[in-house]
Amino acid sequence: MKTSSSRTGILCAAFLLLAAAQTAGAQNIYKCTKGGQLEYTDRPCPGGSGELIHQASDSEVIDQYLDLGQEALAKRYADSHHLQGLYQQRVDTYQLKMQAQAQQQADDEKQRAEDAHQQAQISEAAYRGRLQGENNALREQNEQYLDQLSQPVYGDTTAYAPVYWGALAPGNHDHSHDHDHGHGPHPAPPKTVPPMLPAPVSGRAKY
Repeated sequence: MKTSSSRTGILCAAFLLLAAAQTAGAQNIYKCTKGGQLEYTDRPCPGGSGELIHQASDSEVIDQYLDLGQEALAKRYADSHHLQGLYQQRVDTYQLKMQAQAQQQADDEKQRAEDAHQQAQISEAAYRGRLQGENNALREQNEQYLDQLSQPVYGDTTAYAPVYWGALAPGNHDHSHDHDHGHGPHPAPPKTVPPMLPAPVSGRAKY
């Protein structure tokens, strides 16, 4: 059981390493035996033993150099292996890929700018709508206030002034004394004498 599990783990590691090699670029995969254990590595086995189970192709090597910006190394590798035609093909493919990436980046930036502009317009429209609503509310309040001020006042408010004891009601001013201004104080009016009533007679009446 342990041997089967170990073998399964080694195979999984080999598959993962192979997938990583295909994704990352030029990379060789070696199957080595170390301490009686089987392992997979991207470096040659110690002492030159082991087995090369995956070897990077010439296209992968050139592509990796180009992706790293090492165009001179890519050309040197191609010249040393007499791969000028393959080198030019990989360079053309690389340039097309770079142009596509640049175009995609430009399109993404343009889309972001358009989205930002559209969002700014939406925010501006919402702000203007809010201000318009506030202005309409204030205008309506002002119109109501002016309408209240323009309403006529019915009746004379002085007619409802309180009348105190001994005071003349409005409009009942004695004009006969208007000409007496400047003649000094008027004499006090005579006191009213109450009528005399006969005193009651005490006792029983005589017949």
